[in-house]
Amino acid sequence: MSERPAGRSATAVGESPLILGYAGLLPQIAAAATCFFGGASDIGPMFAFGYATLILSFLGGIWWGFAMMTADGQGRIACWAVAPSLFGAALILLSIAHVLTLNWALVLLGSAVMMTLLIDRRLVEAHIAPEGWLAMRVPLSIGLGALTILCGIICGVSMP
Repeated sequence: MSERPAGRSATAVGESPLILGYAGLLPQIAAAATCFFGGASDIGPMFAFGYATLILSFLGGIWWGFAMMTADGQGRIACWAVAPSLFGAALILLSIAHVLTLNWALVLLGSAVMMTLLIDRRLVEAHIAPEGWLAMRVPLSIGLGALTILCGIICGVSMP
């Protein structure tokens, strides 16, 4: 039985997670289409906001799982892991309180999704994330982030 290097995940990213990851872009593609073709309806932007917030929080949950698998730096990784949910919650509160318009909340949220790549890169450099992690995460985070920002731009143009 071979041993893995300290801190390295036992497996590489497989084909199924890649396919499912890309399928995870479909709801945001639908939201962007709804924003574009839905006129002044707020269904598309609100769905885009909810879905991107959900995925941002999900990414934090993945990092939490990585933190629990390592002894070194567990506290630091756990702190990174709660940041996405807290940021998403802050955006929800600011939007509900009408401090932040939905279009700007979407732009900030899309930017945050893209910035998760900074943590993903650190996890790869520390040999905590599995092999192929960035190859999967980069297109997914850029894709979801860009679609979310696009929804914010369309929302800002089409809604009063």
